[in-house]
Amino acid sequence: MIEDTKDNCHRKVFFCIVKAVKQFIDLCNNTVRRNISHTTAVKFLHARKFDVPRAVSLYEQHEQIRLKECLYNIDPDVEPLRSELQTGKFTILSARDSSGAAIALFTANKHSPLSVTHTTTLQGIVYQLDCALQDTETQKSGLIFIYDMSGSKYSNFDYDLSQKILTLLKGGYPARLKKVLIVTAPLWFKAPFKILRLFVREKLRERVFTVSVPTLSLHIPRKALPIHLGGTQDIDHATWLLYCRKSMTNREDELLANIGQPAINCNSVSDFSGDIITINNHITIGTPIVGTEQTTNGDCIHLGTELNENITVNGVSNSVTSPTSPINNKSSSTIATGTTLVASSAQSTPLTNGVCRGSSTGLTEFWSENPPSSASSGFSDDDSLAGQEGDPKTIEQIVHLVKERGRDGLFREYVEIKSRAPEGTFVHARMRNNLAKNRYTDVLCYDHSRVVLSREDGDDSDYINANFVDGYKQKNAYISTQGPLPKTSQDFWRMVWEQHCLVIVMTTRVMERGRVKCGQYWEPTENSSLEFGNFHVRTISIESNEEYTLSSLELKNIKTEEVRNISHWQFTSWPDYGVPSSAMAMLNFLQKVRDKQAQMVKALGDTWAGHTRGPPIVVHCSAGIGRTGTFITLDICISRLEDVGTADIRGTVEKIRSQRAFSIQMPDQYVFCHLALIEYAVSRGMLKSVDLEGFEEREDDSD
Repeated sequence: MIEDTKDNCHRKVFFCIVKAVKQFIDLCNNTVRRNISHTTAVKFLHARKFDVPRAVSLYEQHEQIRLKECLYNIDPDVEPLRSELQTGKFTILSARDSSGAAIALFTANKHSPLSVTHTTTLQGIVYQLDCALQDTETQKSGLIFIYDMSGSKYSNFDYDLSQKILTLLKGGYPARLKKVLIVTAPLWFKAPFKILRLFVREKLRERVFTVSVPTLSLHIPRKALPIHLGGTQDIDHATWLLYCRKSMTNREDELLANIGQPAINCNSVSDFSGDIITINNHITIGTPIVGTEQTTNGDCIHLGTELNENITVNGVSNSVTSPTSPINNKSSSTIATGTTLVASSAQSTPLTNGVCRGSSTGLTEFWSENPPSSASSGFSDDDSLAGQEGDPKTIEQIVHLVKERGRDGLFREYVEIKSRAPEGTFVHARMRNNLAKNRYTDVLCYDHSRVVLSREDGDDSDYINANFVDGYKQKNAYISTQGPLPKTSQDFWRMVWEQHCLVIVMTTRVMERGRVKCGQYWEPTENSSLEFGNFHVRTISIESNEEYTLSSLELKNIKTEEVRNISHWQFTSWPDYGVPSSAMAMLNFLQKVRDKQAQMVKALGDTWAGHTRGPPIVVHCSAGIGRTGTFITLDICISRLEDVGTADIRGTVEKIRSQRAFSIQMPDQYVFCHLALIEYAVSRGMLKSVDLEGFEEREDDSD
């Protein structure tokens, strides 16, 4: 019974897809008066989730752009297109992302606007996209577009061409554009980027990100990326061009259609009477479909096979999924509700009386694009971290908890946290050529959240002992790192440059208790400078206070001659042992750091197109886990307390430790976070004075 129902469901979806193809072809023929092939029809229907009117609209706009930009009759053997293709500035990578999407790569530093026309460049792009879109997997899973600006200059940038490419991709090309990833965007690009975003519809705008090379792998698996972008793939553009030549490109399907290929007539079910109908080699009907395939109100009901489609026929949206297809590793079922079929990926119920039944959750989720990731170096507008997870408590509840548990109770709580095994691997940190880059052999860097340096000529490693750490409602708000070693100072400044960092927080002294805790990676005297590889670091001014030292630095990239200002904050009142006796010094310091970050982001004006709080703040002590973790924990908890009136100290520490292993190194630091948050609340009038006798700080050695 179940198998019969499945077969019937399959036949129904085949019928409705073919019906959609027929409607598309009829509408297009009436509008543009040209024969449309089945291959083209399915391509455009895929791009608009089988919504026939939207697919027709896409086709019409596509044809208009083709005519306007001279994108017909593309011949790859004719100059200047032949030379344009050989540059390799645009190519389709051989691997796909985890969702099956094809990956297109445009390398900006290979483009010379003065030596090639827009038409030639667009022809080279469309020629290759046409080839990529012959693949049904690309039609179903979509396309990711990488615009690599690494090593590019202003002379490589063509604003008008960029606008034309976006116009083509945003609504004039039959490919589902999943993401646009702009890699290593220089500061001068931020202003035109803001303007370009206005030309993109809002839904696509949410999928446009500016990212660094290190964070690109958070959007696309490393195994699918080329080596120079932090991946493992070799780019073989010559082989790809050969494939393009051999495949059906340049709209040969349209040429065949115009020669007179017959269209499928599906005015009634009897049209199929046992014939085998194949669309794009993967939709086939091989048995007669008997009886009506409509509901009582005349609208098709759909159940899917391998297609997870949301098909619209006659203006009625019908969600489709396979009763046997795994979704999120769980089976799915479907239920008919009127003319719309819906499914749940969370649970499955058996077929009853031959009808697929399940949850009432809509299937639109299966056609929605991947949610926008904020794994960029601060440029994404996405605030993906709600900050409400865990066990939030009001400040009054935190005071009660501290009084109730006492120091010993908080110590035990910290021991529970510390006893958990690390939540990641340390493969790169343990590689032979990276071991010497770790200040301490037992303080290593997680693989999954590490900051990955771009590789330069002669580099044998992209490793630095540093991890991205999320803030309150901000992805990658901090870079938690060790104090630079003399041999890693060059890497440190390269990281600051590549991540566009504005502020560095140092919570240690260079020397403590007769031991070197951090390298001298900047000059401690005014109007003096140091060089580290390709970076020139000049100290412009120094402001010394009782609790901290503020240095204004000028960071110059010797290769590009670009200069940036860096604000360096060294907290000096943390004692050699334990934690500060009063939290106010740290709290005041933290507030000044935040104010400076906001001031510097504001000064960037329209050149900053990212998160309102700016790029990551670099925070380090000696190992990058003790005082560093304490600073970050307090900043997150204070931000949350100010925003929603609650905080979760334990949850915050656990979250930080999942991104930077071993953060909050000592139990006293964990206790200090509680006491400091309470002191902050008192200072802001959130609490009246609180009696916390018995919490004088112990003098344990603490990083």
